[in-house]
Amino acid sequence: MIHKDFECEIYYLRHGESQSNATPGYIAGANLNSPLTERGVRQAELLGIRLKAEGVKFDRVYSSSMIRTVQTTENMLAAMGDGDRSFPRVDALIEQQMPGWSGVLADDVMTPEMVAYMRGKGSHFVPPEGESFRMVQRRVAGWLEDEIIYNEELVSTPQSLKIAVIGHGAAGRCLFHYIMGFDEVHIGRLGIENCSISRFVFNREGWKPVCLNDSFHIRGAD
Repeated sequence: MIHKDFECEIYYLRHGESQSNATPGYIAGANLNSPLTERGVRQAELLGIRLKAEGVKFDRVYSSSMIRTVQTTENMLAAMGDGDRSFPRVDALIEQQMPGWSGVLADDVMTPEMVAYMRGKGSHFVPPEGESFRMVQRRVAGWLEDEIIYNEELVSTPQSLKIAVIGHGAAGRCLFHYIMGFDEVHIGRLGIENCSISRFVFNREGWKPVCLNDSFHIRGAD
């Protein structure tokens, strides 16, 4: 039972620019676990500076276990003045996996026939050796349910929490689809920029979106 005075505000924060982001044209990037670029580090710092300026203090912080999200979290927390803080690295939050397409140019794969097939399968399309959007949604949303919204010990207590989840683009889109229930055709079209902020409130009434892809703070990253 969710207590009437329980409320949780979740900040979903995408990682900063990675080396794969900086080399476009590849379907899954040349390195599935690439680190941040210098620009990505600066983006993470600017994110932390904004959060500190707004007086945000997180009760819990979770990061995907991939290098770029861990680095983003570390640099964000340092800029918030909380650099000594430890945080869980969560495997369930990692980006959509498609190792069969790692280092493969999009132009070599995205033929009209492949695009038509992918559209027909929708969220159930499984890339080579990888995960469909539906599979990603199951693991990310499953973690969120177990850790927070179906955690009886947590939600039965009168409290107001701010929780940071530092994750990825495609995985974030899948999570947003779970939270908001929009048409699945929009999963792949929803913009989530590097180090953007998306906020959602959860309480006994359910979910309420507050903002999506708020990224004005990274305009000085260059």
